[in-house]
Amino acid sequence: LREPGLNLRVVQLFRDPRAVHNSRLKARQALLRESIQVLRSRHRAEPRGPPRHHQPPPPPQQLLLPPGLLGGGRAPQPQHRAEFFLGGALEVICQAWLRDLLLARRAPAWLRRRYTQLRYEDLVREPRAQLRRLLRFAGLPVPPALEAFVLNMTRGAAYSSDRPFLISARDAREAIHAWRERLSRQQVRQVEAACGEAMSLLAY
Repeated sequence: LREPGLNLRVVQLFRDPRAVHNSRLKARQALLRESIQVLRSRHRAEPRGPPRHHQPPPPPQQLLLPPGLLGGGRAPQPQHRAEFFLGGALEVICQAWLRDLLLARRAPAWLRRRYTQLRYEDLVREPRAQLRRLLRFAGLPVPPALEAFVLNMTRGAAYSSDRPFLISARDAREAIHAWRERLSRQQVRQVEAACGEAMSLLAY
């Protein structure tokens, strides 16, 4: 980031974790292996030896993880296995978000000048304004064709496809609140318990 020859800028995209969980559940089988890798990354990233005094302890595990995943106990039932792994992976993702958000808050000026955050919901609600903000941050012009593309991709006629990872024009505004109809109350409570700190910092 401080290499003058690179002029590197970082845009970090966030999305309401409840919507993330709903989207990941929709593609649960396609994301099963990825979720297991994310869970394994948590244990590889955990510090060895006594924790430093200035580091807060990691938050307790909140989502329902299969007992067989972390050692001991029985493995989850096959019909719930994918959801358990996806829920656990989301918890790891939210913990990483929280570390990033706290780092950005106390970052030095040189880092703040090269880093910005974007919420998916803001991009969907105000695609033109957010696109201009991002390109200004990057020091790039705003081509009219790019504005038209962003508007088309977020204001299409369709809602979404049942095929995971199919990128198409759709009315992305409906996707913002789709989790309200598709997640159970228990699922919502679990996500909010695991991701509450990051959600608060992101005004979710």
